[in-house]
Amino acid sequence: MAHLCLIRNRKTAKHPKGSRFKKMSVQKSVVEALMKPEAYDEEPGKIELTQTHISFVFLTRNFVYKVKKAVDLGFLDFTTLKKRRFFCEKELKLNRRLCGSMYLEVVPINRSNLIKIKGEGETVEYAVKMKRMPQEKMMNKLLEENKVNSKLIDLIAKIIAEFHSKAETNRRISEFGSLAIIRTNWKENFDQTREFIGTIISLKAFKLIYETIYDFMERNVSFFKKRIAEGRVKDCHGDIHSGNIFVADRIYIFDAIEFNERFRYSDVASDVAFLGMDLDFKRRTDLSNFFIERYVKYSGDQELIRLLPFYKCYRAYVRGKVSSFKLKDHGISNEEKKAAMKEAKAYFKLASTYAKTL
Repeated sequence: MAHLCLIRNRKTAKHPKGSRFKKMSVQKSVVEALMKPEAYDEEPGKIELTQTHISFVFLTRNFVYKVKKAVDLGFLDFTTLKKRRFFCEKELKLNRRLCGSMYLEVVPINRSNLIKIKGEGETVEYAVKMKRMPQEKMMNKLLEENKVNSKLIDLIAKIIAEFHSKAETNRRISEFGSLAIIRTNWKENFDQTREFIGTIISLKAFKLIYETIYDFMERNVSFFKKRIAEGRVKDCHGDIHSGNIFVADRIYIFDAIEFNERFRYSDVASDVAFLGMDLDFKRRTDLSNFFIERYVKYSGDQELIRLLPFYKCYRAYVRGKVSSFKLKDHGISNEEKKAAMKEAKAYFKLASTYAKTL
């Protein structure tokens, strides 16, 4: 999930320390409880816990339960139970667009004499309940095993084109495709990566991307307006890459961005560019080109091609930025930091490659 690691946007806490610590204590109790079988309303089998810095994810035999952490990171705010419930319901609704049968329901977590999902007593937390998918069916793993072919890519292109054709758009959503918002996104990128100049991204590469991006926007003011006028800016997915696609009994494109509209409302070209960039990064430019070709065929959006290098550059730059942030995370081992640095450099190099074509 590319956007989930923007930890440098963290705001100063708005809540008194006591209130914050109390919430952390309640969530700690919930996490401890959900590691025990009696917290579930079915036989969970082995319980595994994975974490991002915004979620606790509990994997049981047949289901996945995702609990949002009580954090305010600037680009998202999950600090109250009311907000966490709202965003759980938002996540359920948005993801049912592309994988309805995977996202089952929002469940309350209650506390009486014990903490239990759909239990008795006070509701202390909420979780998004999902059907568990086999990890070996994730598209990024299939790519590693050379099990992704043109037939699968064609199907994914068709699904995304149909999804975009039905996605909501209106005057407010369209504003997110304006150059004012796009410049804001790029300014945020550049501001948050200046400290990495000379270590992860060279000054030469930074300047190249900076100058070509702003030059492209300046030269294409009328084209960006045309995209808005034609209804190409929509309520998209926001995070389409191979790590968010399951190839199981059907194609599941999951984990749409629910917590920030600025990351989800965009030109459809930005959604398409993410998967295209991801395939390029994994050295499958053949599949990337075929995906674009088929998407254009199914959508009829020929002009999208003109914007792809711009949005591919944006997606690669964001991934480079996110990987760079890991170097400042004290909870990450030196081994992981070395891998993150290597990955960040590769993404910035790819972003430079796209910039040269603008």
